[in-house]
Amino acid sequence: MTKRNTQQRRHAIVALVQERGEVSVDELTQRFATSEVTIRKDLALLETGGLLLRRYGGAVSLPSEMVAEPDSQQVSVRKMAIARAAANRLRDHNRVIIDSGTTTRSMIPLLGSKRGLVVMTNSLNVAGALRELENEPTLLMTGGTWDPHSESFQGQIAEQVLRSYDFDQLFIGADGIDLARGTTTFNELVGLSRVMADVAREVIVMVESEKIGRRIPNLELPWSSIHTLVTDDALADDARAQIEARGITVICAPVAD
Repeated sequence: MTKRNTQQRRHAIVALVQERGEVSVDELTQRFATSEVTIRKDLALLETGGLLLRRYGGAVSLPSEMVAEPDSQQVSVRKMAIARAAANRLRDHNRVIIDSGTTTRSMIPLLGSKRGLVVMTNSLNVAGALRELENEPTLLMTGGTWDPHSESFQGQIAEQVLRSYDFDQLFIGADGIDLARGTTTFNELVGLSRVMADVAREVIVMVESEKIGRRIPNLELPWSSIHTLVTDDALADDARAQIEARGITVICAPVAD
């Protein structure tokens, strides 16, 4: 009942913002007979989904210049399809690592129904999105040295923190997939990613099909460290066959038209 009411309230908030152009937290709190904390979490989640913009004390509708072009929408649809398929791999009370990145972060709003999660991340964006969930998980941060390129914490301290735990799953993205070697990245800091893979029983790579076959110099995770690849349904048959031949489970998420 609570989950359904939450979804209905959020749909109503979006409709109200679109109708009026602007709403306040105070107004929404009174209208839906709920707390400011709940409304602020609603607004944060709706902003993450690209449905409105938060402003001090409330929210406004998206300006016309921020409406996505068709290509951008398609990328977003692919990422959400991948996020849904990846989130389906996660069970209540799992202990997981969610790496930095837009694809991994896109699964966060889908975790609201999961209970008892323990989540480690090196990303402030991921941490912020997790804190907006109605069923807020136990949140662990790696700490370490801030890397502005990847917008995440890296370095020896982060690696030491990770090695103090063990995890059921790692969810990680990639800049590219080299069919011969594994995941590749533009970032030269790959040590933390490898430690993440070392301390997780299942390594789940989330990547759009258009990145599969990209050759980028920096190898991040070799195929021997990967268990599952979640991508979209545009993956070529020959590429899928090559990956599965390495013992990798390949999940091709259907993308809605």
